[in-house]
Amino acid sequence: MAGDASPTELSSELLEDVEDFVEANEGESTLSSERIRHVSDLMKIGNQAFRENRFEEAINCYSRANSVKPGDPVILSNRCAAYLRICQFLRHRPPSVSEYSPLSGLDSTIHAELALKDAEKVINFRCDSTKSYILKASALIMLEKYELARDVILSGLHVDPTSDPLKDLERTTVSTIGSRGHGKPERTDDFDCTVCLKLLYEPVTTPCGHTFCRSCLFQSMDRGNRCPLCRTVLFISPRTCAIRGNTKWKERNMHYSTSFSRVNLSLAEFYMLTCSFGGNGNPMLLLMYNIAWFNSFTLNNIIKKTFPEEYDERKLENESLTNPGGDFMPLFVMDVVLPCQKLHLNIFEPRYRLMVRRVMEGNRRMGMVIPDSRTGSIADFACEVEITECEPLPDGRFFLELESRRRFRVLRDWDQDGYRVAEIEWVRDISPSAGTTQREDLQEVINAAAEYAQSWMNTAREEAQQRQDRARLLELDELESMMPTTRDPELYSFWLTTLTRRRPSEKLELLRERDTNQDDCSGSPVFLINMSFVGTL
Repeated sequence: MAGDASPTELSSELLEDVEDFVEANEGESTLSSERIRHVSDLMKIGNQAFRENRFEEAINCYSRANSVKPGDPVILSNRCAAYLRICQFLRHRPPSVSEYSPLSGLDSTIHAELALKDAEKVINFRCDSTKSYILKASALIMLEKYELARDVILSGLHVDPTSDPLKDLERTTVSTIGSRGHGKPERTDDFDCTVCLKLLYEPVTTPCGHTFCRSCLFQSMDRGNRCPLCRTVLFISPRTCAIRGNTKWKERNMHYSTSFSRVNLSLAEFYMLTCSFGGNGNPMLLLMYNIAWFNSFTLNNIIKKTFPEEYDERKLENESLTNPGGDFMPLFVMDVVLPCQKLHLNIFEPRYRLMVRRVMEGNRRMGMVIPDSRTGSIADFACEVEITECEPLPDGRFFLELESRRRFRVLRDWDQDGYRVAEIEWVRDISPSAGTTQREDLQEVINAAAEYAQSWMNTAREEAQQRQDRARLLELDELESMMPTTRDPELYSFWLTTLTRRRPSEKLELLRERDTNQDDCSGSPVFLINMSFVGTL
């Protein structure tokens, strides 16, 4: 029977039912008897739902039980079986049914990966149980990792050489491994993105039926809200193109990002979008309401498994754009920024929208640099900033909150997809050695300036409170939140400078200064910064 089964058809009878949770099994658990009873009740409800083929409800109950009693092998085993049963259901669902009745939030690959995680934990607790190996092997088969599945099956047969379910699974995997490579699709341009003309990477299918690389589609939509191929008007929600790495938007759209399979706009949001794109709430445009965007996970999996070498090349190419390396920095050309500043940006230019998406998928850091009017290029010194908040807006813009970190020198720069990228060298002050007279004098200057700065902050806060100036109070809060320790003279001096009003040329000169190890401490840049601060306030 197993020999005629399809590779992803799991015939093991052990997946047909689940184990009952026995309260006495809690052993040395520190849980109270009341919490153990609560877990037992959840397991009974979950098992009943499983036996009635209500697998999502069963998974919910098992997950709640696991949150109360984490790491229990019975709970994890039952949840793993439920995940696998959902995978079976999705794999055997006719494609024609999915076209007219798509299942939001259900993806067989994701559920198989969740089942694999639970199965691995179960094996750690029950390495002498054949069911543990059956669960893990079944999950790997669902993921089409047949070689790994066979290794797990052989490990299980060492535990129980007479296990018929494991023998059935072994015949299935051996047969599948032997037939792999036959019927492999030919590499044609059907698998290419029509924008970049390369193998599709992270494909996204639009409502008009065309598929593009995710980055290519969003880069095209930075310049217009139409399909790059047929020019159909497309409406895109911020949560549809939610940036990976953006914690704020991940939390806000948790249930959408679980499977990335289908996203719908609310009617109010869609109306706002039609107005922002010039639709003015036109009823004809509202007919497009509830059109879904699909991330083509099935196609992505086919490409990954059919053309693994070319897919890896595309992956490396994408990673080189999002993570250029420690000595390379994407640049936002605007103004001079000093370390220890907090600022806000409204990103609307297509080139910088592209750059922000790539930065957010990487380390969330970029450089802020001012143009050099003398050379027509950019200044030779700049400052690294970190994106602490990124809010996508309905019209495609981004609102950013930034914090400046450290300065660097630009060695060389070039154009990449419209924005500037530079090879950089990090810059630090050459400070007096610890324990020297120069260092002690420098620390005295810093401490005196810090005392004066705190007094000034208190006075400014009292004046703002008297005027009920909320904007000024918020500004002071932001300044204080960025204040570094006085044990770092360089950063503290730059923070003091952010309290003063300086021309861009003066700020740029301060970024260039780095030698504080002079015979006379009063001539050091740090000293000058602090003294100018005292004289400015």
